[in-house]
Amino acid sequence: MTHDIKKLAKQMRALESLLGVCMRCGTCQAVCPLFAETGRESDVARGKIAMLDGLMQEMFRNPAGVNERLNKCLLCGSCAANCPAGVKVPEIFLKARAILTAYMGISPVKRLILRGMLAHPAFFDWLAERSSGFQKIFTKPANPFIGTSCTRFVSPPGLKMIGDRHFIAPAPIPFHRITPFLNTGSGRSGIRVAFYVGCLTDKIFPRVAQATVDVLNHHGVGIFMPENQGCCGIPALSCGDTETFLRLLCHNVEKFSAETFDYLVTPCATCTYTIKKIWRLMSEDAPGNIRVKVKELAEKTMDIHQFLVLKTDFRTASRSVPASHKTDKTISVTYHDSCHLKKSLGVYSEPRAVISGNPAYRLIEMPESDRCCGLGGTFSLQYYDISADIGKRKRNNIVSTACSSVAAGCPACMMQLSDMLSKAGDNIAVKHPIEIYAEMIKGEPGARR
Repeated sequence: MTHDIKKLAKQMRALESLLGVCMRCGTCQAVCPLFAETGRESDVARGKIAMLDGLMQEMFRNPAGVNERLNKCLLCGSCAANCPAGVKVPEIFLKARAILTAYMGISPVKRLILRGMLAHPAFFDWLAERSSGFQKIFTKPANPFIGTSCTRFVSPPGLKMIGDRHFIAPAPIPFHRITPFLNTGSGRSGIRVAFYVGCLTDKIFPRVAQATVDVLNHHGVGIFMPENQGCCGIPALSCGDTETFLRLLCHNVEKFSAETFDYLVTPCATCTYTIKKIWRLMSEDAPGNIRVKVKELAEKTMDIHQFLVLKTDFRTASRSVPASHKTDKTISVTYHDSCHLKKSLGVYSEPRAVISGNPAYRLIEMPESDRCCGLGGTFSLQYYDISADIGKRKRNNIVSTACSSVAAGCPACMMQLSDMLSKAGDNIAVKHPIEIYAEMIKGEPGARR
């Protein structure tokens, strides 16, 4: 166990200044999806913050127990979005996890995954591509009726993180192989963007990345997409691994600093949130020049839906759909508000506008559209049973609309929705709003891919 006590003490003091804002009012209890399932005070933000008040003493006495309670959180931001005192709960928990990991060290399994693979983008890409070639050996189709290609393990090898989940297998060809690099000048829009693809979009949903490029080209937006992009770093931070996070941060900043552009866009809600808010928050130990560039990138970062609606001719273009692209067929679709998109970034009307931009779709609101779907990134790997219970409520809300499609602006949410719908035997397509809009552009309204 190696750690710098002076550095830890400094981090503790910084954390204590954030903890003092909490009034222990319990508002977080009413909105926490985890508490709704377990009913345990220790699972809600107020309970965790109370525990962190004595972190220094508790860390030396029972660090593993503190770490377990901290990790049992979706980091959905529901508590922060509804907190009357403005407590920055995700910031507190991420910093606390970093402190505990620095004190306890990182487990061999996490070290292998995070520092051995994720921290090396080129190797991670290579490994993901090779693994996709073996998926048919260990998996089989899970639900032949679902609009998404879910699979499941033929014989789960006793791994808790796998459970009985139905998952979207890696695409045969990731997007970085289809389109390794882009560097086009601004078209009629006069705007040039940097395109951050994101791991799940690249490896699981390359069709979403292609739809993004198609839409940007359609609106005359220039694209700079550097090759060999790395993970945004949020999986590492969720595990308290600031070393891997900083490595990936520096890697990506250098990649995107190679060209000039007006905005940085991404179709992943979590990546947008991480780049716009978390990079600045957790980059104190990065070199000074990196911190300056991080701030500049954060100020330019926008969710793809928000960018289209606010910065392009989207509204004008969507009102004048070519006759050849119109259809009498109306497809019903409902929309799930991803936590990081609505609660953390305040983006909720724009994705709906993008969906409505395709006249073949009729948007029907589901109950509790902004309630967490239950994935929570690494939370689902450790607590799949709870994750699935939360997800079932979301599935029921989707089905209640009688829609044939559901859209979400976060690839991770798309995976969770696919899992829940597939296991229930539902024939409901899971799409990204940008895909729905791209179908109209290509004259393929309602096409399933």
